[in-house]
Amino acid sequence: MQHQASQPRPLSERVSAPAVAPVPVHGEVARWRAATVDDLDAIALLTVAVEAADHPSWSTPREELRHPFEVSHIDPAADTLLGFAPDGTLVASGRATRSAVVDSRVQAYAAGCVHPAWRGRGIGRQLMAWSLARAQQHLAASERTLPGWVIMYAEESNAAAISLGLRAGLSIERYFTTMERDLALPIPQIELPTDVSLIRFTPAFAEATRLARNDAFRDHWGSQPSAPESWAKFVGGEVFRPELSWLAVEAAPGADDAGPGGQRVVAFALASVNRDDWALQGFSSAYIDLIGVARHRRGQKLAPAVIAALLRGAAAEGLERAILDVDTASPTGAHTLYSGMGFVATEREVALVLAY
Repeated sequence: MQHQASQPRPLSERVSAPAVAPVPVHGEVARWRAATVDDLDAIALLTVAVEAADHPSWSTPREELRHPFEVSHIDPAADTLLGFAPDGTLVASGRATRSAVVDSRVQAYAAGCVHPAWRGRGIGRQLMAWSLARAQQHLAASERTLPGWVIMYAEESNAAAISLGLRAGLSIERYFTTMERDLALPIPQIELPTDVSLIRFTPAFAEATRLARNDAFRDHWGSQPSAPESWAKFVGGEVFRPELSWLAVEAAPGADDAGPGGQRVVAFALASVNRDDWALQGFSSAYIDLIGVARHRRGQKLAPAVIAALLRGAAAEGLERAILDVDTASPTGAHTLYSGMGFVATEREVALVLAY
């Protein structure tokens, strides 16, 4: 007699989450409350202090700090938590959010930071308990039978944060390497297939590029489709540089994913410039946010072609280096590609996961 495989239970039955996330109680923290947009200045000051200790070579743009207050899938009243000293100084900040789109998994993200001067007092441990509980609530609210992940990121050098995650039950699943390239080095000329053209990114190609991004990253670790709302904020953001961003396009008249003129985006390299990083780095730079190739066009040198175009544009603008981050176990062999194009590894970030 054949037995049918049992159907997976929904996450609402598989994930145990408290009815109320435990707000920390700490003798040195006078007040805990949710964040509002009026806290942006205080959050920015805390972020500067934290980043100086944890990753002094780059900073978070203010628009990224503002993001949780501007997108529909994040509820700041429930998904954020701030801790204040008795004098009103912000000393800790936590966030637990869900992904805007659910595809192959239901994903939630736990994040938090404590001012370096206030570390070692147990505040981070309590903040981690709150963010993990709130992330679990996100998963437990889903009736999907898909896998569920709580994800936390930390710099490899931040042993205390990694230890907090491990003690909370998460496991190290992935490493992401930061790589830099000197733009004074020769930039290779890459020959394209005859039916592919290179063009600079323009807002008219924003949606076609989003669709190409979702296709290219479908088999990448931890990736879920980019939602229109978040994508619009990215390509319309203050640090995004369309003139440094390049697309490879093919003719696809009538295709649902085609952009202007019936051209489909089949590869992309998108850049931003955060001038606040330059003083920290000691050089001017462009950051390559996204590189990808549509799955039906892989193996045709489109990734090196769009990267080379971006590098030439950045060098022509007088920038000194290009920076990117890469999954060390990328299924496309991206790490090897970037090394071959002159990028050199500098530091690493760790991804920790609690899977259901």
